[in-house]
Amino acid sequence: MHKMKFKSTALLFLSALAMNAYGESLRGVIHHQVDTVAPIVKTYTDSLKNYKMQLDSLQKVNASLNSLLNDKNGKYSRLFLPMTFYHNISHNQFRLSEDPVTNSMFNETLESALLRVYLKRPDLVRNTQTRLDAQGLVSTSQDATIKTKTAIVEKVAPKPTEALPVPVDVVIKKPNFWKFSGDGYLQFLQNYVSGNWYKAGESNYSMLGTVTLNANYNNKQKVKWDNKLEMKLGFQTSKSDTLHALKTHTDDIRYTSSFGLQASKRWYYSLQLIANTQFMRGFRNNDERVYSDFLSPLNVELSLGMRYNVDWFKGKLKGNVNIAPFAYHYRYVGREDLVTRFGIEKGKHSVDDYGSSLNIDLTWKFSDMVQWKTRLYGYTSYKRTEMEWENTLTVQFTKYLSTNLYVYPRFDDSRKRDDHHGYFMYKEYLSVGLSYSF
Repeated sequence: MHKMKFKSTALLFLSALAMNAYGESLRGVIHHQVDTVAPIVKTYTDSLKNYKMQLDSLQKVNASLNSLLNDKNGKYSRLFLPMTFYHNISHNQFRLSEDPVTNSMFNETLESALLRVYLKRPDLVRNTQTRLDAQGLVSTSQDATIKTKTAIVEKVAPKPTEALPVPVDVVIKKPNFWKFSGDGYLQFLQNYVSGNWYKAGESNYSMLGTVTLNANYNNKQKVKWDNKLEMKLGFQTSKSDTLHALKTHTDDIRYTSSFGLQASKRWYYSLQLIANTQFMRGFRNNDERVYSDFLSPLNVELSLGMRYNVDWFKGKLKGNVNIAPFAYHYRYVGREDLVTRFGIEKGKHSVDDYGSSLNIDLTWKFSDMVQWKTRLYGYTSYKRTEMEWENTLTVQFTKYLSTNLYVYPRFDDSRKRDDHHGYFMYKEYLSVGLSYSF
């Protein structure tokens, strides 16, 4: 009986020990599971903290970029302006105490970058703060505040008042169909005259003055009236001439008038008048005799024909060609002792005849400096022939300085034939001097 009680007691004791051991084992398992989860939670919380720190840093960078884009004070302008040496950068490097305003992250980065350029690449520095301060501040426009006043608008719009008619003085100007122009020369020249020149003269150095005046009418329809007055007067001195201290070598007055009615684009029915004489008496060396004078001779020609207006080479060559199958020529000599010299019978002062004439007057402007003027005149009564060909080559150095080369051959078989030159005469001069045109 006692043995059964002992066995029962031992069995209960062993069961209690087994239960206790099982409980200890369960507690060990639960403790192991808690130690495994804790590091995972800790890692997760740490990652959240790191993410928050990254967000904070990105917000700071974003704020600095926004301040860069919205720079109203111009503190970021140093990044984009030409490289300039600023005083505050060197001062901040030697500052003993820190300034919370100037020692911001951006300012430190900017100053260190500029300082690196100053020390390593001084050749890139193009300006200094001293120069900028000397120039002063640049004024900037400020937004003006516009104040508006609220006005009460009537419900019914007022009737607009009509403006009273203002009297206007209408001035009708008559169109001016006249065009005036001219030129003049005062020049020194080298002159050559053939021995049988019909108005006399001598080869020499001399001076010459010429004036040309034009008055042209054109009503832009069918009527044209051109008028030209040419005057030339030249003097010379000659050591070989003991009788005349001063005499003329060039002496001409010529008036040309041409009236035209338009027949086509460039052709006109033309009535032309040409008259020419001289100013003073003409002498030869060591000769008291007068060879020509004012109105001795006076030549007048009236012709009827056709005129062609020349406008070639894009306006560089201009002028006119007058062809007259019917021409009346009149010559008058006032001095009785000169009548026979100019083909007039002794005891008379005039002679006239009929024939045909040709007159070509052209100006060719090669450039702004060089131009050539030419006049070819011919008349024939079918008993006598007279021809003149004037050529003037002008080189314009400045507005008031020019040189002229003048060549003038002439033919007249109504005069006495010369043993050396026949009926031909020749005149030439080269001159340099003052010129003016308008």
